[in-house]
Amino acid sequence: MLVKTTRMARLFDFYGELLTEKQQLMIELYYHHDLSLGEISDQLAVSRQAVHDNLRRTEKILQEYENKIKLISRYENITLEIIGLQNLLDEAVQDPHLKQRGKKMLDAVKEKLIP
Repeated sequence: MLVKTTRMARLFDFYGELLTEKQQLMIELYYHHDLSLGEISDQLAVSRQAVHDNLRRTEKILQEYENKIKLISRYENITLEIIGLQNLLDEAVQDPHLKQRGKKMLDAVKEKLIP
């Protein structure tokens, strides 16, 4: 469950603004505030089943956004390249060949950031 919670938090961070206010609220209550379906249904005056259905639909919507737009995937790839670049540049202080490799990696990152 922790993996799913972490994944949903990441999806919500990237795509939450694309959801309706009600969808945002339910995701926040369930994943960020750790409320149960029953607690959410009491708070919003809807059935537990309605909360469950809305959460599942919203989870699917968020995943579909990532499947189409791939912001998280791009972000993770760029982050790994930046970490690699930083490590390389840390070593490159004394080695000109490594500096050149670092420049190439930086150029690759720039290309991904600016299509």
